[in-house]
Amino acid sequence: MTLIKSISGIRGTIGGNVGDNLTPIDAVKFASAYGTFLKKSLNKEHLKVVIGRDARISGPMIHQLVMQTLVGLGIDIIDLGLSTTPTVEVAVPLEKADGGIILTASHNPKQWNALKLLNNKGEFLSGAEGAEILKIAESDAFDFANVDDLGKITEINDYMDRHIDEVLNLKLVDVEAVKQQKFKVVVDGVNSSGGIVIPALLRKMGVEVIELYCEPNGHFPHNPEPLKEHLSDICSLVVKEKADFGIVVDPDVDRLAFISNDGEMFGEEYTLVAVADYVLSKTLGNTVSNMSSSRALKDVTEKHGGMYEASAVGEVNVVELMKKNNAIIGGEGNGGIIYPEIHYGRDALVGVALFLTHLAEQKNDVASLRASYPQYFMSKNKIELTPEINVDAILDEMQKLYSNERITTIDGVKIDLADGWIHLRKSNTEPIIRIYTEAGTQQQADDLAKKVLEEINEIAN
Repeated sequence: MTLIKSISGIRGTIGGNVGDNLTPIDAVKFASAYGTFLKKSLNKEHLKVVIGRDARISGPMIHQLVMQTLVGLGIDIIDLGLSTTPTVEVAVPLEKADGGIILTASHNPKQWNALKLLNNKGEFLSGAEGAEILKIAESDAFDFANVDDLGKITEINDYMDRHIDEVLNLKLVDVEAVKQQKFKVVVDGVNSSGGIVIPALLRKMGVEVIELYCEPNGHFPHNPEPLKEHLSDICSLVVKEKADFGIVVDPDVDRLAFISNDGEMFGEEYTLVAVADYVLSKTLGNTVSNMSSSRALKDVTEKHGGMYEASAVGEVNVVELMKKNNAIIGGEGNGGIIYPEIHYGRDALVGVALFLTHLAEQKNDVASLRASYPQYFMSKNKIELTPEINVDAILDEMQKLYSNERITTIDGVKIDLADGWIHLRKSNTEPIIRIYTEAGTQQQADDLAKKVLEEINEIAN
C-alpha cells in the first residue's frame, strides 16, 4: 500500500494506515492544505473551487470528504460530479473559479485514487505552489470557518456536454466533413467517465459508435493504462466489427490511444504526432513534448517549418515550455494532447475531434495514415523500487557508462544515440523507475531496453 506526496498532488491506495495510504484523514488533510493555500495566496473574501471525479469505486467517498472539507474552510464548491480531468480544467475559467480539484489516479489501477490540483486558469499548480501545499499539510496550519461563513455546494451536471460543445466549436474541427465519411468507431471507456463522454462526442460528429466497457462503474475490465498488452479485446472487436478504428482512453480521459482498422495499435506515441501533423498543416507554429516522447513529433514539426523542443516529463513542464516557445500544439507521448486554443491541459476529446477531422480530409484508412509517418518504435519498461535501490546512484553510474553519448539530465538521464535513445527517470506517480527506449524497429528498441535493464541490475547488485 502506498501514499505518494508530490508537488503535483497526493496519490495513494485506499485503506490501511494514516500517512501510509490514501485514508479519509489524508484526503481531508490535503484538501485542507489546498484550501488554506488558496486563501493565503489569493487573499480573497469569497473563494470558489470546481470539483469533479472519475468513476473509481472510492470516488464518491473521496469526493464528499474533499468537498465538505473545503466547505468547512468557507469555500464555495461547483460540483461537477462524474467528470473528466480536461472537463474540470475547462470548467474552472468558465466558472471564474479560484481553483479546481480532479479526484482521479489517472491510469493507476482501481485501488488507487488521487487529488490533482489546479489554479484559477484550470492549469496544474507549479512546483513551488505544490511544495507550499505540502508544507501547509505537514504543519496542520488550518483555520476553519465559523458556522455563519461555511461554504455552499452548487451542482452542475452537464459539464461534459458543455465541454463537448467547446471542442466542436474549435476552428480546426470540421463536424460536417466528419459526418460525410460515416465513420464507425469502437470505444473502450475502461468503465469510467470516458465511456459516457467519448461516445457522446462521436455521435454529435455523426459517427457510429460500438461501445466496449463504457459503463462507468469503476470496475476496470483490464489494466487502465492504454498500452498494447492491455487492449486485446478492442483490437479484436475493431476487426470483427469492420470498424474504421478504435479509441481507448484512461479513466480520467486525458490520455488517448487509437487502434488502426487492421486491429493493430496506432501507437499512443503517434496520437500526438498525427494530431500535430493536422494542426501544423493548417497553422505554422512550434511544438513541445516531453523527453520520453517519440522523435517523430520533431520530424513532423520540422517538415511543416516549425521548431520542436523537449521538456522534462510532467504536464506542468510541457505547458511551461509551450508558453515560452509559443507552441500551437504539444503534449506527451502517452497519448496526451495539449491544444491551447481550448486550454492548457491534456484532453482526449480535443484529440478525438482533431484526429477525425484529419482522417476525413485525408480520405485514407487509419493504418495507411500511420504508415505515412516516420517509423520509430518504443519499448516502455519499469523497475519496482525497494528501499535497497539507490536511484541517484544508478543514474550516476549509467551516465558514466554512456559518457561518450549526448546526455541530458534535466529529468533523470536521457541518452541520445545515433540510432535511438534511452530515458531513465524516477516516476512522479508510482514507486518505480521508468525505462524508455526508442529505435528504428521494435526489435532494436526491445534489445536496447533489455541491455539497459541488465546494466541497471548489475549496478544495483
